[in-house]
Amino acid sequence: MEFKSIPVGIESTDEMLKSANVELLMASPLCPGKYVSIIAGDVGAVEASIKNGAHVGGIHMLESHVIPNIHPDVLPAMLGAGEIGDVKSLGIVETINAISSILIGDICAKASNVELLEIRIARGLGGKGFVLITGEISSVKMAIQTAQTEMAESNLITSYSVIASPHKDIAKILF
Repeated sequence: MEFKSIPVGIESTDEMLKSANVELLMASPLCPGKYVSIIAGDVGAVEASIKNGAHVGGIHMLESHVIPNIHPDVLPAMLGAGEIGDVKSLGIVETINAISSILIGDICAKASNVELLEIRIARGLGGKGFVLITGEISSVKMAIQTAQTEMAESNLITSYSVIASPHKDIAKILF
């Protein structure tokens, strides 16, 4: 869940954790004055928790997503815990807000044979997020096209790029 108020975000997160059997993966203030909470658990418990968080958050809640059967590479990409191997091609997808970058990362990972390199959620990004993926150029393009198609109505993707064989110094500045 993403909130436009830090105090309300903290209060809503507290209610989310008290109302269902879920695990808190991350809760943090983000710039500019937003708060993000990420929880995990059984789909029903997460949905109940989000519903209660939304009730407390009220008009301060910006967005929420429940991602059933999340791809196993999403959490390591969010935490920067994945290993960066050979970057054959680089796909970059920028999102309008923090939470949507997690959803885009999951869609890309499920859509094609790509590796999630990083999901960066709004730290120092003015509230935006972005996803970095790698793989064969055709797989990267297919993953991004699938994300664009699935998210077309929501306008959550602000821009994207695909770079074939990125220069080795690009990897140094990104990771």
